[in-house]
Amino acid sequence: MANHKSALKRAIQSEQRRQRNKAVQTRVKNVVKDVNLSVAENADDAGQRFNVAKSVIDKASKKGVLHKRTAARKISRLAKKVNAL
Repeated sequence: MANHKSALKRAIQSEQRRQRNKAVQTRVKNVVKDVNLSVAENADDAGQRFNVAKSVIDKASKKGVLHKRTAARKISRLAKKVNAL
């Protein structure tokens, strides 16, 4: 464990940041799964779910949880699936 006050503070901040990033990453995975399921079921709301997913992925990229190219790739792949319907 950290011995200095500043190192202790950094450890606490890192843990908080890790938990926040984990929550954002989980949200991204869930919305991607929702879009994929709605595409598989040929649901009418696939477009709506895609828009929500796109927004969530863009926000994750903006926060630095996802790299911008990773976010673009995820959005592109989802768009391809939705447009194929």
